[in-house]
Amino acid sequence: MQPSHHPDPSTILAFAARTLAPAFNIIIASHLSLCGTCRAAVRAAEALGGGLVDGLDGADVSVACRARTMALLDGATLHRFPAPPAQASDVPAPLAALLAHVPLGELPWKSKAPGVALCDVPIAGPARGALLLLRVGSGRAVPDHGHGGEEMTLVLSGAYRDHLGRFARGDVADIGEDTEHRPVAEDGPDCICLLAMEKPPRFKSVVARLLQPLIGI
Repeated sequence: MQPSHHPDPSTILAFAARTLAPAFNIIIASHLSLCGTCRAAVRAAEALGGGLVDGLDGADVSVACRARTMALLDGATLHRFPAPPAQASDVPAPLAALLAHVPLGELPWKSKAPGVALCDVPIAGPARGALLLLRVGSGRAVPDHGHGGEEMTLVLSGAYRDHLGRFARGDVADIGEDTEHRPVAEDGPDCICLLAMEKPPRFKSVVARLLQPLIGI
């Protein structure tokens, strides 16, 4: 099924330009594996960028630089890599690689509140922001909150609703710091989302704010 909610066009352009932070880059790459519409948008953005580069004046390459490059090519060898393991059916390929191709149900989930569990997603190298998996049980709600920065959510299974609409598998909520919402998981299977955040959310409830250090988001 084609997703109904897509990243902001400016996010698509940033992905094509390779300027997104790693956590957000994984969100978009995972969404693209599920969304033909956004794959086409990225291809169009890359073609536009390539056209702009083609229009720039070229620069001469020095003889020494050319010689070094050719020497490296002459010394290159063909490496054969083993075939990647079979992809877990419920995990998009870009995310599956980070999870060592472990299915969502077999990950080391950490229970943080009744019906709410988290799993950290490792990101190689320096990262701006956090990337994690959030699992919310049937009918449970994430407390009403705002954001200290950009937040992006990709639904992997189940679905949730808020004032922005219904978000199901493949849908992306590309949210700025001016957005406040209260996502509620639909009845049925747990809602599992991949979540990238620049900064922790700002919960409106006093109780939620007190519990925030324990919850870990």
